[in-house]
Amino acid sequence: MNRTELLAPAKDKETALAAIDCGADAVYIGASAFGARRNAPNSLEDIKAVVDYAHKFRAKVFVTVNTILTDSELNDAVELVKKLDEIGVDAVIVQDMGLLKRLIDESLKIQIHMSTQCDNRELEKVSFFNKIGVSRVVLARELSLDKIKQIHDANPDLELEAFVHGALCVSYSGQCYLSQYIGGRSANRGECAQPCRKKYSVETADGKIIAKDIHALCLKDFNASKHLKEMSDNGVFSFKIEGRLKDTGYVKNITAYYRHELDKFSEKISSGKSVYPFEPNPEKSFNRGFTDYFLKERKDCFNFISPKSRGEYLGTVSEIGRDYFVLKTDKIINAQDGLCFEDKGFLVNKIEGNRIYPNKPVELKSGMEIFRNFDSVFEKQLSLPVKRQVGVTIFADSSSITLLDEDNVSITASLTSNEPAKNPEKMNATFVKQFSKTGESDFYIEDIKIASDIPFMPVSAINQLRRELFEQLMSERLQAYKREPQKPMKYTDYYKKDLDYRANIHNRAAKEFYEKCGASVGEMSLETKLPECRIELMRTKHCIKYALNMCKSPEKLVLRDEHGQVYPLGFDCKNCEMTVHTNV
Repeated sequence: MNRTELLAPAKDKETALAAIDCGADAVYIGASAFGARRNAPNSLEDIKAVVDYAHKFRAKVFVTVNTILTDSELNDAVELVKKLDEIGVDAVIVQDMGLLKRLIDESLKIQIHMSTQCDNRELEKVSFFNKIGVSRVVLARELSLDKIKQIHDANPDLELEAFVHGALCVSYSGQCYLSQYIGGRSANRGECAQPCRKKYSVETADGKIIAKDIHALCLKDFNASKHLKEMSDNGVFSFKIEGRLKDTGYVKNITAYYRHELDKFSEKISSGKSVYPFEPNPEKSFNRGFTDYFLKERKDCFNFISPKSRGEYLGTVSEIGRDYFVLKTDKIINAQDGLCFEDKGFLVNKIEGNRIYPNKPVELKSGMEIFRNFDSVFEKQLSLPVKRQVGVTIFADSSSITLLDEDNVSITASLTSNEPAKNPEKMNATFVKQFSKTGESDFYIEDIKIASDIPFMPVSAINQLRRELFEQLMSERLQAYKREPQKPMKYTDYYKKDLDYRANIHNRAAKEFYEKCGASVGEMSLETKLPECRIELMRTKHCIKYALNMCKSPEKLVLRDEHGQVYPLGFDCKNCEMTVHTNV
């Protein structure tokens, strides 16, 4: 059976704990600074609380330190990593090569994962990081199953992490400079303004409008749930859910869903089981429609209509009244549900029979598709707590009791009472009954085996003993937890010799890193200085010509934003890539 890791996002402590409760084998979370989601910072105190909770269940905690850094920030970033190491964080996720250099030079023991922001889409890039000795590489989202297998086959001992669900950056990660160019908000510095979700008009170079005011760069959300076994067979170890800005309900639903799907074919690496008060369904959480992107072949991965959530498909409009409509659907709809069509939405005010009364006038047409982006009943179910518990087997006899958990951690204690029970059968039954009441503890009872009669113990004493033993067992579990150390790292030759702004070299240490690896640095990062010539702001597998059925058209196309700014497009049909350029 394959061993896999389910990796869930967390914007804060609450979300991280919920993800762990819902079955995550690991969570990734931002620290107080230097994370690629600047709006999701967390204190060391909160991260320590997440670490302590995660390790109860043999789950891991990774912290994002994955922005490019200035010279003045580098020392602070190194000190942050040292503090994360001290509080027990399992790994840090890194983009900046200057930080990587410092971590190599200082031989820290915390594991290093190379962020997807490093643009890990080429075999040579992944092999380079493997030769350096990092613990894991987070693959680019655009890779096919065949490409993943090629990378794994060349690096069989390297852990590969791949996204399986959530929002898609239209550009190759780490290679998008549109937000920086437009308003000085760098995606590589955790400040992306998401210009890809804005409206653009697609025009020919001479001004002919092909498509007006569409979300031309907006992609659907990723959903690889039908390909998990193939991904695992082709070398993926860690299955990553995107969403460090998503709310707790989203993370609970999506984590529970992928836990269920992975458990169909793989062995999880953490402990315990979770019982959910809801039926996981990714359609019911934020999504712009789903795509499996390029795992197998090119498909419609774009959503030109709206960057907002459309939720789950309900059905089509079959009747329109003066202030109501009827929907052809097999779903139950409730008051206060949020429904939408195209890029418009409304709440359900009331339901009478099959008539749906919106809370405001809406312009519907017969046959129009309706989606539900807020299920009021489901959201209430999501708000209920999920409890994760570790399995324990109890062995007891007349003089002692042993607790053995599912990870073979055990404790043994003496039964202090020497008074034989007047009714041994009843005493044994009472002991089993009381020890089975695990309640809100971190354990559930798999089995209780009584070898010989239990001495007399009042119920209060049994309950007190149960609480004390559970506390001792958890203490023993935490002491037995061992982090996997980072193996020694070393410099090796880089696979490219000449580097420009796309290497994202933002500090002197990063420049020195590449030079130690035999590369020549021709330009520092775009954030350092904007080149004066025409440059590439984005490279993407999403192709507007393909989306508009213009693959064979010789027309030169541009994007025009809502402020009139023009961005010429380039098309590399051989590699099936599109580029967005500055208009210089």
